[in-house]
Amino acid sequence: MNLADLNKVAQAMVQPGKGILAADESGGTIKKRFDAIKVESTEDNRRDYREMMFRAKDAMTKYISGVILYDETIWQKAKDGTPLVKLIEQAGAIPGIKVDEGTQALPGCPGELVTVGLDKLAERLKKYYEQGARFAKWRAVIDINAASGIPSMTAIRVNAHALARYAALCQAAQIVPIVEPEVLMDGDHDIDRCYDVTTRVLNKTFQELRVQRVALEGMVLKPNMAISGKKCAKQASVEEVAEKTVRMLKSCVPAAVPGIAFLSGGQSDEEATAHLDAMNRIGNLPWGLTFSYGRALQAAPQKAWSGKAENVGAGQQAFTHRAHMNSLASKGEWKADLEKKKAA
Repeated sequence: MNLADLNKVAQAMVQPGKGILAADESGGTIKKRFDAIKVESTEDNRRDYREMMFRAKDAMTKYISGVILYDETIWQKAKDGTPLVKLIEQAGAIPGIKVDEGTQALPGCPGELVTVGLDKLAERLKKYYEQGARFAKWRAVIDINAASGIPSMTAIRVNAHALARYAALCQAAQIVPIVEPEVLMDGDHDIDRCYDVTTRVLNKTFQELRVQRVALEGMVLKPNMAISGKKCAKQASVEEVAEKTVRMLKSCVPAAVPGIAFLSGGQSDEEATAHLDAMNRIGNLPWGLTFSYGRALQAAPQKAWSGKAENVGAGQQAFTHRAHMNSLASKGEWKADLEKKKAA
């Protein structure tokens, strides 16, 4: 393992003003997104859609540091025969790959999941590196349900262990791991419950990373924010989300980590941007805070494109706008009226 090179890639992924495009939707997820815009989820349509984004020159060169790809996409070629990985590299962004293989029910823990995909991961990472991937992603999913006593310590521990095993294998393959422990915002819990659970999850994750000798300087953390559950009657304000998330991270995340790239986790486009901006306005942080958004970067371009070749320009414009807004937020320079100007 060459830690200096891993650190260089990690620093580039979280460089000021840039963030990561999560374009790694599984077959099932992209089908749901395409169903919503009445587009058939064929291999060609998926390729055309992603090619549209990777060719959005302004967005990719100015605001995007890296792109997380799905296994299908990393091997695909654009319509003109250029490998999609090359389009990303030509824009000055770093290609990455989602390597987990989804979730399974966790034995003995009803309603809880464990992420799978460690078997043969070392061999897969070698092939992905040869194909151009310089970072990877693995997502652990932790739900909150007070009535069912979820999450259990078992689920937290098993998922933290798998995240650390994955991260160690990545670094051995000279690939920067994005460590993504996601505490879901689907429930009716309040922000304080999210804060408490996420703190437990992050502490256990970093404990496992140390046990498995993962070099913190050669990784990127992709956490959820401290936020109210979607079904909670009282939604926390932007200021409260920012203050509690920063406090939570300062208490759990070592300064050795080069940067933190948040997931959007079901927030609306503007919510995800506003929260990131408010955190960066707090300032005086030991690591950079940026974005690694999927839906919050892509919902607008998907709708604008709607599967039509004549809408490629409109789709790219919508993608560039969202990437620009989040770039500003990653520097604490976003303003809500910039969204209104765009709408007008």
